[in-house]
Amino acid sequence: MINVDGKAVYTELAELVDPAHTALLLVDMQRDFIDPDGLFGELGVDLSMYEESRPRLAALLESARQSGALVIHIQNTSLPDRMSDSPAQIRFNLRMHEHARRNGPPLRYTVPGTAGHEFVAEFQPMAGELVVDKYRSSAFWGTNMEMLLRSNGVETVVIGGCTTEGCVESTARDAMFNDHYVVIASDCVASDDPAQHDASMLLMRHRFDMATASEIANVWVSPRGAEQSIDE
Repeated sequence: MINVDGKAVYTELAELVDPAHTALLLVDMQRDFIDPDGLFGELGVDLSMYEESRPRLAALLESARQSGALVIHIQNTSLPDRMSDSPAQIRFNLRMHEHARRNGPPLRYTVPGTAGHEFVAEFQPMAGELVVDKYRSSAFWGTNMEMLLRSNGVETVVIGGCTTEGCVESTARDAMFNDHYVVIASDCVASDDPAQHDASMLLMRHRFDMATASEIANVWVSPRGAEQSIDE
């Protein structure tokens, strides 16, 4: 910790991710995005990066649960009949999914009541864990996220999930703009486009703290004091 003009600033990882004031945000771990039987898998989108990151994020989630860190599941949501999509948002999605939709209409995904809206098996919320529905890339825009964080004394958010350059980065930026420390779980974020993932990571490294799942888990000790270990 350092002192800057009378303000105490966390600088060490152990201070930043102390479970007493930290929340783990799990971004969009839903079937349509990351499962082979979801929409993007059926469209032939490359999900290989998710296959690698999912086990690490699942282990980090277990560590968070054991340490008592707040867990928040973020659930991307698109209302039926595009009731949550403005014309500008539709244009945004047309551009974002240009390759996947193959000159077809705007994609429909994560609609409530469909299998694709559901969380994959290893990220099913447990009783007492929070779920935040979002309708835009950022989990802060038009949601109750900030109220939940402040109500629970959260100073730091650890972020993992998908996609790196989309909902992860958007959520990270808004978290910082709302005066939260941001730690990106660097080996727990992924994209279906490695080039965009790399570009986003380059940008975020200059703005946010980054740590691997193992490094974070080593701070999030269990109630018995045993350190958690996650294979990278």
